[in-house]
Amino acid sequence: MGPDGVTGEILKLSGEAMILYLALLLYITMNNGTLPRDWKRATVVPIHKGVNRSLVTNYIVGSSNLVVCKQLERVIASYLRQVWDKND
Repeated sequence: MGPDGVTGEILKLSGEAMILYLALLLYITMNNGTLPRDWKRATVVPIHKGVNRSLVTNYIVGSSNLVVCKQLERVIASYLRQVWDKND
């Protein structure tokens, strides 16, 4: 779950009903050339990776971004890969 409280399950359960809304968001975002301010937010948490929890170096940073933004990033990346493959 991202900082907006939306889980991936909501998008899965809504299925094709969300496609129109996601397409509209993508269209608006692409025409503006910027992401909405809220989409740049993330929940950042330290993730312990070592034995000694008192050492800062034994942590990495993990972040949870908005689910809708992640999905749109995947759509854009998939599209760009297809375009790239066609031009090779």
